[in-house]
Amino acid sequence: MPRGDGTGPMGQGPGTGRGLGRGGAGGRGGGFAMGPGGRCVCPSCGTVVNHQVGVPCYEMACPKCGTKMNREG
Repeated sequence: MPRGDGTGPMGQGPGTGRGLGRGGAGGRGGGFAMGPGGRCVCPSCGTVVNHQVGVPCYEMACPKCGTKMNREG
C-alpha cells in the first residue's frame, strides 16, 4: 500500500491467505487426550478410581464388577 489508504495490490495484506490460524484438531489423536491426572468411572456400578498414567480408562476393568471404565470429565 504505497499511499497507506488500502488501495494496494489485490491479495496482499491482512485477511488474505488460508486462514487466521485458529481452530484445528487440538493435538495428537484428534485432541481427545485429557492429561495424566483425573479419574476413571465405571458406567455400570459408578465406582471411581484414579487414572493410571499410560493406561487408558477404557482398558481398565472395574475392580468391583469387571466392566470397562470410562474417563470422568
